[in-house]
Amino acid sequence: MKPKRKKPFNATGKAVKHLEADGWTVSVTEQRIPHTFITRDTYGFADILACSPSRGIMLVQVTGGTGISNFNARVAKIKAEPRHAIWLASGGRIRVMSYEAVKGSNERALRELEIASGAS
Repeated sequence: MKPKRKKPFNATGKAVKHLEADGWTVSVTEQRIPHTFITRDTYGFADILACSPSRGIMLVQVTGGTGISNFNARVAKIKAEPRHAIWLASGGRIRVMSYEAVKGSNERALRELEIASGAS
């Protein structure tokens, strides 16, 4: 008998709960294209749109990566996308949230970074 496949980690769901607990109103904007393994992100990099009357609007890139290299690749992907600068110039914020596996544990550590205007 085959061993049961480990259930994939739902990084987006975890991020939604984290942001809502922090007072943000959130909407998942990432779309899976039917009958494919392809997903489409907002502006090519964002999975979540979050808003707060006191903190403004924010796009969030989420990953359930295994380490810093995956996190850095996501940051580089955002900075390479020209629309990120338009979003920032329009007053929006961008955050990268990476839930990284902790070696020898089932736990996940959260690594976050906000990309600021002029940080291209």
